[in-house]
Amino acid sequence: MSEVRLRGFGWRHAGRRAWAVRDVDLRIGHGERVLLLGASGAGKSTLLAALAGLLAEDSGEQEGTVEIDGLDPRKARERVGIVFQDPETQLVMARAGDDVAFGLENRGVPAAEIWPRVTEALHRVGFPYPLDRSTAALSGGEQQRLALAGVLALRPGLLLLDEPTANLDPAGATLVRDAVRAAVDDDTTLILVEHRVTEALPLIDRVVVLEPGGGVRADGPPAEVFALHGTSLADAGVWVPGPPPAPRRAATGPGDLLLTADRLGLPPRLVGTDLRVRAGETLAVLGPNGVGKSTLALLLGGLLKPGTGRVSASPALGGEHARTAPHRWRAPVLAGRIGSVFQDPEHQFVRSTVFEELALGPRRLGQPEAAVRSVVDELLVRLRLDRLAAANPYTLSGGQARRLSVATALATAPRLLILDEPTFGQDRRTWIELVDLLAGLRDGGHGIVTVTHDADFVSVLADRTVRLGAEPTAPDGTGSAGVGSGWGHR
Repeated sequence: MSEVRLRGFGWRHAGRRAWAVRDVDLRIGHGERVLLLGASGAGKSTLLAALAGLLAEDSGEQEGTVEIDGLDPRKARERVGIVFQDPETQLVMARAGDDVAFGLENRGVPAAEIWPRVTEALHRVGFPYPLDRSTAALSGGEQQRLALAGVLALRPGLLLLDEPTANLDPAGATLVRDAVRAAVDDDTTLILVEHRVTEALPLIDRVVVLEPGGGVRADGPPAEVFALHGTSLADAGVWVPGPPPAPRRAATGPGDLLLTADRLGLPPRLVGTDLRVRAGETLAVLGPNGVGKSTLALLLGGLLKPGTGRVSASPALGGEHARTAPHRWRAPVLAGRIGSVFQDPEHQFVRSTVFEELALGPRRLGQPEAAVRSVVDELLVRLRLDRLAAANPYTLSGGQARRLSVATALATAPRLLILDEPTFGQDRRTWIELVDLLAGLRDGGHGIVTVTHDADFVSVLADRTVRLGAEPTAPDGTGSAGVGSGWGHR
């Protein structure tokens, strides 16, 4: 059995004034398949953590009750499997096969059953490597598949998935959805958080929408919820099926050459790649998981030394430093010219509050304090982080952390921005705000390179796309690097 019951449930993280989630009354019957929606910060991930028994009593304040088959979730953990928003946080072993086997061994599964179940789970999620593949060598999307395999191998009665396809290429996302579809039978209850609503609909039979201020805003069959509440939900920032927004094409043609990559590579993570980046355009880097997109972003950003080839900055970008490769620039020089946003936002946080994190870059560039505060305050409001200015960056939700990481790069307005999955975890409203901010920078003469699997983002903002190993092309679907689009894919 795997019935879920919440009565007036609420949770406030230690040190926070605002409740992460509150006043939730909800019953999910055995075998139901639920899509959990809500604007960023509505408490979706917190609710999943509560159901998984992962909210320690000394880590916050709880209201009401939450039960799984009448038990406190902390006493029902063996009935539950969860895939976190950040899969890296749940990988514990050095080799892929051992990581999937870890949970089975902990639960005392007979030794003869463990490795057949490991192999089956890896096959179901389309994991492309042998059992001894190093987990440290996996891309973010590959980590996501491995984490899902570890959960599916346990055959839980309650399966909790927090954006399981967020960083996956289209083929990988299809494999994961197929694996979930095969894993969820009449004896499995599914609760799924997913922004790709249209693709998720075949997996679920019920939609529950959390209200950011507390409570449940809508609950019912998908067709009914979207017919009755679709417009108001979209206005509130919730992803719903619908038409795409109008493309945000550049106000002028490409400007100065900023950066050149000649046979740039880092074997075995990235083969030699040629690239040109110009001011006044958005270049989207596409390709399947594991092909080296994130490595390319780090190389272009001057954060890794090339293994092969070179990166050259033009005088328009490097000024007096143009004769030197970006990875040899001093930190203040690099930060003032190239801004980078990592795939994992937590990897770039160094201050104890959101405000101080945003102020760090402008202060390092020597900007007056009044100018620093003006820039920070504007970004806080536009990206809906103003109520979190005093919060520790490591306590933010996944979507909030992503917005903060992008905002830290925007705060210094460097001539070139390198962004790795900038729209991960965003609700509809903050997604649009990010697009507006980036379009404004591009039209102001800045260059933007984005690594992304977000087809809507590409269709709306990209002026040029490149698929690793293919020739650059326009984002209209022509050529080998063509990308499909559609607002309904959110």
